[in-house]
Amino acid sequence: MPLPENAIIHELEQIGAQARAASHTLRSMPRSLKDAALCEIATRLRANVETLRRENAKDLQTGKEKGLSAAMLDRLELTEKRIEAMAEGLEIVARLPDPVGDIVRQYVHPNGLRIAQIRQPLGVVGIIYESRPNVTADAAGLCLKSGNACILRGGSEAFHSNLAIAEVFIAGAKAAGIPDHAVQIVATTDRAAVGAMLQLDRYIDVIVPRGGKGLIARIYEESRIPVIAHLDGVCHTYLHEDANLDMALRIVLNAKLQRPGVCNAMETLLVHAAAAPKLLPGIAKALVEGGCELRGCPRTRALIDCLETTEEDWGTEYLEKILSIKIVDSLDDAIGHINYYGSHHSDAIITDSYTASERFLDEVDSATVYVNASTRFTDGFEFGLGAEIGISTNKLHVRGPMALEGLTSLKYVIRGAGQIRE
Repeated sequence: MPLPENAIIHELEQIGAQARAASHTLRSMPRSLKDAALCEIATRLRANVETLRRENAKDLQTGKEKGLSAAMLDRLELTEKRIEAMAEGLEIVARLPDPVGDIVRQYVHPNGLRIAQIRQPLGVVGIIYESRPNVTADAAGLCLKSGNACILRGGSEAFHSNLAIAEVFIAGAKAAGIPDHAVQIVATTDRAAVGAMLQLDRYIDVIVPRGGKGLIARIYEESRIPVIAHLDGVCHTYLHEDANLDMALRIVLNAKLQRPGVCNAMETLLVHAAAAPKLLPGIAKALVEGGCELRGCPRTRALIDCLETTEEDWGTEYLEKILSIKIVDSLDDAIGHINYYGSHHSDAIITDSYTASERFLDEVDSATVYVNASTRFTDGFEFGLGAEIGISTNKLHVRGPMALEGLTSLKYVIRGAGQIRE
């Protein structure tokens, strides 16, 4: 039964005030204590695999009853391997340098003032996310390491999983000496909690949403707090006219089929007209054998058996084994298509041409761009950043995998010797 609106507002106000108080203490915590806490939490995640999987099973069962797709259920599932990955991610974050206090630059002004730019925590980070319960540990771990308090609000489809992970995380952090309320989770599925959270500009410094277009649109519309969006991934792979067939096949299959329900999976394949007769038939056959539904433009359909694309398909993040295919006449056409229909997330070119690859890297306006590699590498773990909160498609203040540095801002520190301004 939903809580009364006043009760939700009161609860969120209390959570916000507690997070703000915790952030003042957490920002000056020594690295050794934060790292020890992350390792303790990792140990506890491994020790609670059975509990986490039992709670996750409740969400999976509810998801099946509600008719969630296979891809969505895959995003939701906590296997032993994924729980181990959460624990390992926290340990990797513990080994990374602490960004807090880093001197980005420093100089002496002609008037003698010594000026420095130093990294500082953002303060309190509100994270609103859907589906993937591993975000609970990943986001909380990054916030802890970067000296930020965090308030987590996961989706209702992963409610039991998120609460179980948060309980383990909070207990481990407390045992290691992290202040109370440094990590909190909003323990209700009531959608009104999101609206209440978005009004807490007195306590929360930034909102990081991670989910579908509907969630992001609502947050942009209602939030009184700055937003760093982690939107959908309409990712492309473009096969240039000189693309190697074997390389193209490996990359395309990995980008689309390895895990289709994630934001860095390929949704559209672009093929140069000169290479299409050689490349498309074999690649299409392998995709279909992998269970993928193909949709193509008229020129594509003249070469392979597939459904016809609609205008809507080019901008759709399927998160399923569905792929749109378009034949283009040039590199210019491919770049134009990506910049118009894409979500500025992750896009790749397969080519042996240095000139073509450099133009692609320079002119495709996306957070991550690749030459001869799968878009599936767009991930904080794969980039050596440890875990991530998500992939930002914003241009301010962080773009791409949002990890430790993305959770800090710059502070000017000025040391003088009695100078005054004339």
